[in-house]
Amino acid sequence: MNVKDVMTNKIYAALPNASIAEVAKKMKELNVGSIPVCNQQNQPLGIITDRDIVLRCVAQNSKDNATASEVMSKGIVSVTPDTHIHEAARIMGENQVRRLPVIENGKMVGMVSIGDLAVRNDYENEAGEALSNISTPSRPMM
Repeated sequence: MNVKDVMTNKIYAALPNASIAEVAKKMKELNVGSIPVCNQQNQPLGIITDRDIVLRCVAQNSKDNATASEVMSKGIVSVTPDTHIHEAARIMGENQVRRLPVIENGKMVGMVSIGDLAVRNDYENEAGEALSNISTPSRPMM
């Protein structure tokens, strides 16, 4: 089974100049923890997670008019629609991410999450292993 079989293909992408308040409201409305940032041609530039907003905006007492491009993570890890589910789970675990943008021909076509893998009985083990790797601290806790 490939990513295209389980991904969410109805995605919202923020523009780089969108305000962080706008992005956070969209996250709440859509009940999601991340929103990709794309240019007008739907080419991915980065991704904003709820954690990015907390660490790069709120915790740093950032200005009220911070934009998506100022807060987003730029080094996004992605997959293609034809990536096998096993490989997607491995990539999630290796990179400690719960969601992967799905990119085809340089454009965002969907998102796949650890939850998308977990709801498929055939892939419970892969989802569990990926989550275990994601949840392992990358550095010692203090």
